[in-house]
Amino acid sequence: MLKSITSTKYQDFLIWLKSERNIRDLSMRNLGVLINEPHTVVGKIESGERRLDVYEYVQYCNALEISPKNGIDILCKKKY
Repeated sequence: MLKSITSTKYQDFLIWLKSERNIRDLSMRNLGVLINEPHTVVGKIESGERRLDVYEYVQYCNALEISPKNGIDILCKKKY
């Protein structure tokens, strides 16, 4: 089994999360406040240094006001 953190799909997922944060004009610090975590956690998540568990992912999406399903779709999409 391929480790998620090194997969292309996971990198696409992280790019999506970061772009959604940027679209909303939120700094890492601002998002950290919304999810009740230090901004360094947001940076580690976006860089792939730290993974999100499912519950954290839903909280992250809620803070960004995005559907968690969109990120799951990125991870499930077949690449040809």
